[in-house]
Amino acid sequence: MTFAEHHKGHARGGIAMAISVAAWILPGGVLAANAGDQLYERTLMTAADGRCRLFPPTISSALDAARAQARGATLRSGATELQVAALEQRARAKANSAACDSKDLTVAAARVKKAFEGYSQLLSMTYPGDVSSWKAERSVSATIPVWRLSQPSSFGSDRLMFGLAGRAKAVLAVSTFENGQRPYVARIILRDTKRTLGPYLDARSGRNLSGKIPPRNASLVFTAERREEAPVTLLPNGAKTGLAFRFPDAVAEAMSQLDPREAVTVEFAFAGRGEETTRKAYIEVGDFAAGRAFLR
Repeated sequence: MTFAEHHKGHARGGIAMAISVAAWILPGGVLAANAGDQLYERTLMTAADGRCRLFPPTISSALDAARAQARGATLRSGATELQVAALEQRARAKANSAACDSKDLTVAAARVKKAFEGYSQLLSMTYPGDVSSWKAERSVSATIPVWRLSQPSSFGSDRLMFGLAGRAKAVLAVSTFENGQRPYVARIILRDTKRTLGPYLDARSGRNLSGKIPPRNASLVFTAERREEAPVTLLPNGAKTGLAFRFPDAVAEAMSQLDPREAVTVEFAFAGRGEETTRKAYIEVGDFAAGRAFLR
């Protein structure tokens, strides 16, 4: 049975049948038959929550983070982006067909709430990837900028922290350059999902993230809006000084749409004699979307 054939069966049953395999399991749970089942179930309940306001905000964000994590796991399992989109569409259609006060939905909502109550109170989460991990922190300071979602990267002798920082969850790249050079601009380059059918993954690249980058003509390019001295609390471990580049908020949404196995490029440009020179760092997409949902 193919991926598509297996999940079409969900659409023919009622809400009780559709979520009977445990949409409410916490991340890492194994009761559902596979990642696609978990994605269908969590998408269904997230959509129902959006329409019927079934849960308090803490439970909603926990459920959405679990949904995003299941989406990543489904893509890692070999499903295509088109198959995942079709599965999500069927789940939302099923949720929209149920009355908010139906018995099936009420019972399912109670189970979800009970299972996610503990998870919703967590203050931090680590989302491991194939190469790197995302660290998510719900705690925030009113006076000191701290990382809310972050991933470190090294490129040559230079180092980078990338992610979301502060109350505003600003998209930042904070870098330190060993030789004291200062780039005049930074760019984020990632796959344009509207012009491509899936990620560019070179099976020979192994753990090398540079082999998971799309060609430039299939990419979106975001230029940093601001450059400033980085606060000490955002610097890579052990660094004393560095530069912080702030990017448009649209970067976070664009990254959330990517396949977890691919990578994005953070490119720093330096003025030189004639043409500019660049240095590139790579960030694994991983469960960025799940970490971002965890912070909501």
